[in-house]
Amino acid sequence: MARIIGGLAVSHTPTIGFAVDHEKQEEEAWAPIFESFAPMTQWLQDKRPDVLFYIFNDHVTSFFFDHYSAFVLGIDDHYEVADEGGGPRDLPGIGGHAALSRHIGESLMADEFDMSFFQDKPLDHGLFSPMSALLPFEDGWPVDVVPLQVGVLQFPIPSAARCYKLGQALRRAIESYPDDLDVAIVATGGVSHQVHGERAGFNNPEWDAQFLDLLVNDQQQLTQMTLAEFATLGGLEGSEVVTYLIMRGALSQTVTKRHQDYYLPSMTGIATLILENQAQPNPIDLSERYRQHSRHQLAGIEALEGTYPFTLERSRKGYRINRFLHRLIEPEWRERFLADPEALFEEAALSEEERRLIRERDWQGMIHYGVIFFLLEKLGAVIGTSNLHIYAAMRGESLEEFQKTRNQQVTYSVARRQDAGDASSAET
Repeated sequence: MARIIGGLAVSHTPTIGFAVDHEKQEEEAWAPIFESFAPMTQWLQDKRPDVLFYIFNDHVTSFFFDHYSAFVLGIDDHYEVADEGGGPRDLPGIGGHAALSRHIGESLMADEFDMSFFQDKPLDHGLFSPMSALLPFEDGWPVDVVPLQVGVLQFPIPSAARCYKLGQALRRAIESYPDDLDVAIVATGGVSHQVHGERAGFNNPEWDAQFLDLLVNDQQQLTQMTLAEFATLGGLEGSEVVTYLIMRGALSQTVTKRHQDYYLPSMTGIATLILENQAQPNPIDLSERYRQHSRHQLAGIEALEGTYPFTLERSRKGYRINRFLHRLIEPEWRERFLADPEALFEEAALSEEERRLIRERDWQGMIHYGVIFFLLEKLGAVIGTSNLHIYAAMRGESLEEFQKTRNQQVTYSVARRQDAGDASSAET
């Protein structure tokens, strides 16, 4: 079974990554940062966790306001370094533990947290700034991550109480994962700072110390505070420390504090904290009970013949071909597809099996592979194949045979109306 071995809290200000990239670790302004990181680096080296469950917030880099969610879980097996405006940092991408991500996602949804999920997105300094100071990366990162992006920039945002409850659900999720893994929970962000408006530059070291003490010893006090109260004490951007409560909620009530430090160099209070879990084994094994709880909503679905729920696992497997078909909503992409599909297959690095499925219009095969129907619908609109033709093919029937099972014999698609003079479809 997976075990939570402890929790780390650390600021993610970009000054940390800047100092790493420009080799300023020994300079007076930056040296205290790396002195405070040293015990965390040593702890990670000694404990050698298999996975870091990494809580951060994106800084309008990979997550924009066209679709902004409260809790967004990465389910990918790799995450690149984001370009934040001046080019990506010279760091390797980091591996993701996709299987653990999927399990956690299913578990949190079963506990009624309405999660969002992401793939194929690079991560910004919220993750890579402290990571580059905590762990060696020259030969690749020595650990995988499961990233949780918390939307704290566009209000309303999750409350401190909701974050704490998410952490409690996260503990149940991780501890019910059947494989033998050591997991550390990392919470990043804060502490007190404000970077906008006439209050820019606000800090409150006294509150930072009190917050860390309450985080360790009396989290319930923090869960009763409003976001406005966090902002009053720690600055508006500093209110992102509510995400620390996710980490704390995932730990046992009793913890051992191994390290705590604080440094305020310029704009952001930089805190470091190590808490070791002191969870006691339950005499009753609750893991299988919780796994059944996580699977409850889809229990029995396998008995439905010809039914393939689009799960996180299928989404990950079919991501590349689904992404290819999704881009058919772009006029230039679909024109290129109709003109030279083989060149587009090569550009998108589709596997030979994925290329065959599209070449042969193997509608049933694509569903089995992991393509979601609503992208088959888009492919049909591009090549002039109606929805009804696709439905029939998936049942292994001709259109005429399928139409006999319908109340009305009609055909339709999502393509726009074809007026006289429009280019004719590629096939019917």
